[in-house]
Amino acid sequence: MSKARTTASTRGRIDKRQAILQGAFTVFGRQGYAQACVQEIADEAGVAKPTVYNHLTDKATLFRHALEAAAQAALNERVAALGPLHEPGDDLRATLEDVARRLLRLHCDGRSCALRRLLYSEITTFPDALDIVREHGPHRLNAALADRFARLMLTRHLHASDPAQAAEHFMALLIGPLEARSEMGTRPLSDTELDEVARSAVRTFLLAFNPQTRQGGYPSH
Repeated sequence: MSKARTTASTRGRIDKRQAILQGAFTVFGRQGYAQACVQEIADEAGVAKPTVYNHLTDKATLFRHALEAAAQAALNERVAALGPLHEPGDDLRATLEDVARRLLRLHCDGRSCALRRLLYSEITTFPDALDIVREHGPHRLNAALADRFARLMLTRHLHASDPAQAAEHFMALLIGPLEARSEMGTRPLSDTELDEVARSAVRTFLLAFNPQTRQGGYPSH
C-alpha cells in the first residue's frame, strides 16, 4: 500500500472514531447511559453497528471515551476564549469582560450542560467519570488563565500577586453567580443576564487585582 493510501486510511479511521464519539455523546446526553443503545449511536454517527465495536469494544468503554472527548473539546474552546488576554490593549476592563462573556456562554452551551448532567446522573455507575472530566476540566482552564494573568502581572496590568489564586477568584466570580441564577443549569439565562454576570465579576475582580482600580483610576460601571 502506498504512503498516500496509508495516510488516507489512517485519516478515515480517525474521522470515523470522532464521528462515533460525537454520536455517542449526543445519544448519551439525550437519553442517559442505561437507555442508550449502540445501534442508535451507530445511526447518529452514520456508521454500521459493527464499526462502533471495532473502534470501541463495548458500551461502557464508549461512554468513557465519549465523555473524555467532549470534556477535551470543551476545554479547548475555553482556552481559546482566553486569546484576547494575550494582547489586552489599553482597556483591560473591556478585554476581561469580553473573555468573561465568552466563558459564560461556553459554560451554558449544550455540550457543557450535557456533560454536567451525565456526570451527575452516572457518577454511581461510573465512579471514574469525575476523574475523566477533571483531567480536562476546571483546573486545566485555571492553569491556562493563571498563565495569562502572570503575564499581565509582569506588564503591570494587574497587581502583582499569586496568578493561580487570581485565576481561581476570576472563575469563581463567574461560575458562582451563573450557577445560582440558572438554578444549577435548569433555567436558561438571557444574553442580558450573562452580560450582567460578566460585568459584575470583572468589576469585583479589578477592585482586588488591578492597581489603577485599587487607586481609583477606573470609574465603576
